[in-house]
Amino acid sequence: MLEIRDLHVSYGKIEAVRGVSASASPGRITLVLGANGAGKTTTLRAAMGLLPVRSGEVLLDGKPITGRPTHRIVRDGLVLVPEGRQVFAPLTVEENLILGGYTVSKEKAAETMEQVYEMFPILKERRNGPAGLLSGGEQQMLAFGRALMSSPRAMMLDEPSMGLAPTMVESVLSSVRSIADSGIALLMVEQNAEMGLEIADDVVVVARGEVVFSGPAEQARQNSSVVRAFLGEAALSS
Repeated sequence: MLEIRDLHVSYGKIEAVRGVSASASPGRITLVLGANGAGKTTTLRAAMGLLPVRSGEVLLDGKPITGRPTHRIVRDGLVLVPEGRQVFAPLTVEENLILGGYTVSKEKAAETMEQVYEMFPILKERRNGPAGLLSGGEQQMLAFGRALMSSPRAMMLDEPSMGLAPTMVESVLSSVRSIADSGIALLMVEQNAEMGLEIADDVVVVARGEVVFSGPAEQARQNSSVVRAFLGEAALSS
């Protein structure tokens, strides 16, 4: 289980995250919603050790990981799929996957790679081609696969549908649901509130660095005015 408790993160004198708490359990997706600048990405990056935490704590299966180096956090079992996918474009698809498995044994990496190829057949088909030639949706699948190579117990996803063609959004978010169903705890930031709510189990809404709503996704779906209040009328389709 991934737990973020009362997290505070500052950029100089500006407090970007003010007491955010969120959690994700194995096999479940916690959706983090909020307008641009709400502190969502900052929360994920701080939890991953990429930004300093002023106060609060992050726990993975009850073990504090706050302030640990990022590569140690990956070894502990938490990974981040960053906004914009950030695949290594000149490298092949398979080389990208190999890099994702640097924290596990060669035997485990080989086993996981086959599982990734089973989940995303297009990656196996294009395993020897440059990652930069994949479509946006295919690159997102590669980013998922690269993260899975470390055999994580929890994953954080930052805007997985950003920049994708509408036809690919459903496929990518369906993959997110499949990853959670395999037993991994998922904490996902997603601007597409409508699609995100379709696959999420729990929801946290952040505004101005603070949690303003937390509860079951079903509650947010049934009372969409809660989401509209903090994201604007365009957040959900009518």
